[in-house]
Amino acid sequence: MKAAEDAKARIASECPDSEIVVMALDLSSLASVRRFVAEFEALDLPLNLLINNAGKFAHEHAISEDGIEMTFATNYLGHFLLTKLLLKKMIATAKATGIQGRIVNVSSTVHGWFSGDMLRYLGEISRSKSDYDATRAYALSKLANVLHTKELARRLQVDH
Repeated sequence: MKAAEDAKARIASECPDSEIVVMALDLSSLASVRRFVAEFEALDLPLNLLINNAGKFAHEHAISEDGIEMTFATNYLGHFLLTKLLLKKMIATAKATGIQGRIVNVSSTVHGWFSGDMLRYLGEISRSKSDYDATRAYALSKLANVLHTKELARRLQVDH
């Protein structure tokens, strides 16, 4: 949180009329994502822009508190849930203001390095570290981001 508070101070010094709120969020924890969304909604602020930009590359195998391989949990699953839970707020803001919202999912060209069965590999690395390869796990998480982004864009185009 110190880095976020430091960034807030720098922005406030350059833009003195800005209102900046710093909030804690651990994308590897689904409970933390839910808590963040509840706290954000309680602020009753508009939401025009969501930038999903976590990029964890775990050299060592680790499992999240939800039982998911840590790179996938942080880089994809946390973003997926955050987007899902904030989407209604973004749509409501767009309807109220006439300003279309935007969701930016930052990925990596490394997503193209993944080959094989995504679900099988995720299951294997969530159960055992013996099959863990850090680069492959990162590529899987970024491929999931790309696929989610494409499907979300398709659904939003149809629905709105």
